[in-house]
Amino acid sequence: MEAQTDIQTYLEQGKQALAQGRAREAAIAYAHGAQLEAENPAVHLGLAEANLALGNYGVVHMACRRVQELQPMGGPESQIAQALLDLLDRRYDRALQTIDVIISEDPGIAYAHALRAHLLRATGQDYDANLASARAARLSYGGRFNNAFPALEKRETPIEREATAAQNNGAESQRVERESVPSWSPPGGMQRQIIRTRFTLSQYPSLFTYALIVINVIVYALTKFNETLLIQLIQYNPLILQGQYWRLFTSMFLHDPTNILHIALNMLSLFFVGRFVEILFGKWRYLLIYFLAGLGGNILYLVLSPAGPPSLGASGAIFGIFGALGIFYLLNRRAIGPGMISNWLLWLTLNLVLGFAGGDNINMLAHIGGLVVGMLAAFLLLPRQRRRRYI
Repeated sequence: MEAQTDIQTYLEQGKQALAQGRAREAAIAYAHGAQLEAENPAVHLGLAEANLALGNYGVVHMACRRVQELQPMGGPESQIAQALLDLLDRRYDRALQTIDVIISEDPGIAYAHALRAHLLRATGQDYDANLASARAARLSYGGRFNNAFPALEKRETPIEREATAAQNNGAESQRVERESVPSWSPPGGMQRQIIRTRFTLSQYPSLFTYALIVINVIVYALTKFNETLLIQLIQYNPLILQGQYWRLFTSMFLHDPTNILHIALNMLSLFFVGRFVEILFGKWRYLLIYFLAGLGGNILYLVLSPAGPPSLGASGAIFGIFGALGIFYLLNRRAIGPGMISNWLLWLTLNLVLGFAGGDNINMLAHIGGLVVGMLAAFLLLPRQRRRRYI
């Protein structure tokens, strides 16, 4: 039993290291596992996966063949090994078919979803690749599988293909003149800054969620020791109707300074749900959904309760991103399956029931308004060309 425990420990260490982009550590863990159980196909598959990330393709071939020898009648490890061999041979469609079969039989393998994302990108299906990457990240508790697969060749855009065709079909008499004029110019300072900014943002998939949490915590600390600031920023509908419209926005960052559970529960919810929605929708769409939902909930409270008591909190915005997650599940239900939707409906019902049971201290109008606006915004912001595929 001790050897079995050790081999499982090494397998889990290898999986976690590979998901976090530490391929060398993964290879070491699998190598230790091979010393304990030289006939274990999962160990040899792990060696193939780690060496694929390290670029040792000869080792990948040998490890995959060893897996197939150990599973001559087939099995999940043998199938993934064959998909890796097809990947190295650039038979992407065949590898994708194999991975789809594996996922249909066992949808809980994070590496299979990461490999599927890579194969989908190789075949130009970037949107579905993002779905697969998000699923891999969720199953591996945030793993991004950086550099786990060979770099893909750059695909030419339609404009680039037209430019190439025009250049190849140009007359010989015009070629010298065309070559004497630069066909491109180096990016200017602003363009370089935009490129650097986009690259930096892409390296931190949950950056905006963390930023929102930090802002809320800072504002909470400021208002805890400055009651005047709290009074100036809180949503108080009679003053809003007199022209102090900023309160609709600023109250989204306020929390009860006498109740630390208020901000703790809200930030915990934002941490778990916000990161996932930010990955699925992209940073700017996610931020737009967040603020539209927060404002929508506050406006609904203003309209339906113009003389209501003061209100504060990020709950409306958080309900909005939770609603966005539900819309994403519904529009992609064939790819995701009914289980995710059932879980979402369960948590939605639980939150609404607890909200209504909380009495007058809970602003349910802001919650419901944020939820509805978040769902509507998510539906409008989701790429239209991909909706019909899953509806």
